[in-house]
Amino acid sequence: MLIDLKKYFSGEDISQRIDYTIDLSEVEMDGYKPFVSPVQVKGEIRAFASSAELEVDVRYSYSMPCNRCLTETRKELAHSISHVLVNKLNDEEDFDNYIVVEGEKLDLDELIYSDIILLTPSKYLCREDCKGLCPTCGQNLNEGDCACKKQQTDPRLEALRQLLN
Repeated sequence: MLIDLKKYFSGEDISQRIDYTIDLSEVEMDGYKPFVSPVQVKGEIRAFASSAELEVDVRYSYSMPCNRCLTETRKELAHSISHVLVNKLNDEEDFDNYIVVEGEKLDLDELIYSDIILLTPSKYLCREDCKGLCPTCGQNLNEGDCACKKQQTDPRLEALRQLLN
């Protein structure tokens, strides 16, 4: 969605409702396509002191394998995104607080996509107390214990264990 911000930057008192979807189903992350539903974007952009203030809420379904046990994990995620958009910055202004929009046209899809990627968790867990997989046999320890010998010594430390006995 391309938004012309010329009227917002000129000082007119205007606003625009935003309600649309972005299809990210072809986006690949870590070898997976995690976006299982379109991203719902709802919010508003309004003029504010020769700038534009963007406030949107995004909702989407996200599915990735758990980093500990490899169980497919699906979560419904929601984020609130807020930005102040300007056409130029003065030298004394802080670059971190504003987004400079070159040419007074905002590609909202690109901005929302960038925010979603930054807000997406870097670690995917099926649950906070996930026990993971047994390093020896690969048994999912969330489903039960395995028959592996529990006290295994790292072979590099075996000589040290023998000295201590």
